[in-house]
Amino acid sequence: MNDIPLIVTTEWLEEHLYDPKLRILDATVFMKFPEGGGPPNLETGRASYEKGHILGAVYADLLGDFSDKDSDLPFTVPTRDEFVKKMTELGIGDDTYTVIYDQNALVGESVAASYWASRLAWQMRYEGFDNVAILEGGLQKWQAENRGLSTEQQTYPAADFSGKRRTEMLATKEDVRQAMDDEKTVLLNSLSPEEFQAAHIPSSTNVFFGAHADEETKSLYHEDQLRASFEETGALDPDKKVITYCGGGIAATWNALLLNNLGQPNVAVYDGSMNEWASDPSCPIIKSEA
Repeated sequence: MNDIPLIVTTEWLEEHLYDPKLRILDATVFMKFPEGGGPPNLETGRASYEKGHILGAVYADLLGDFSDKDSDLPFTVPTRDEFVKKMTELGIGDDTYTVIYDQNALVGESVAASYWASRLAWQMRYEGFDNVAILEGGLQKWQAENRGLSTEQQTYPAADFSGKRRTEMLATKEDVRQAMDDEKTVLLNSLSPEEFQAAHIPSSTNVFFGAHADEETKSLYHEDQLRASFEETGALDPDKKVITYCGGGIAATWNALLLNNLGQPNVAVYDGSMNEWASDPSCPIIKSEA
């Protein structure tokens, strides 16, 4: 199947649940920021998956299996061999297509964004897995519509994979340095306006990852509204390249996915994002005087 959209609805997924070529991944990670500030607390979603998940889903562990364990930065991409090995063990390969969902971005927050799902989907496309989509609204929307859950522990036979890595989808620190002075590249900060004002990379503009979906229904806003959010930054200009970044390379993939879905194919994600940039004294940062 080669025509799967980048984002599928709950109705679409329910209609395709029993397709033998379908693979569903639960990519939930629970992230909560301490009230007193500091780095976020991260927890795997495996226990939640075992309590109830969409029929046919298997758990994809972004914390344990799909991040570089040897990196000082959280969530950077693992080696290609390691990633492909884990994916094919889950049954994902050339003859399958994949839908990924999560349980929303932040614990205790109403902001609607499936950025754990988009992170894994971005990694898959980076490594050459083409037929992958994320579920609009994730598990929250699925449950709100009274669609069923399962506790069955699904497994699939190992798959074969022949795709190639797309290096143009990942931006490095040096790519970002060059982009600061390149009129043909849009640096797009995906954090909240407050976080952007506090500290951002020079020449970058801001589109908040949490401003694209209804917080109650978890449905994406109409395409016209999404397009308007990005157009004023120049990110939809077909003659420009876009590099998205955030704090740790997760929310940036949500903006990247939506840009792709709006017809902008020339998007890269700065994998290290502010975690890497701010840790290097040679990297300039614009900070608020407040």
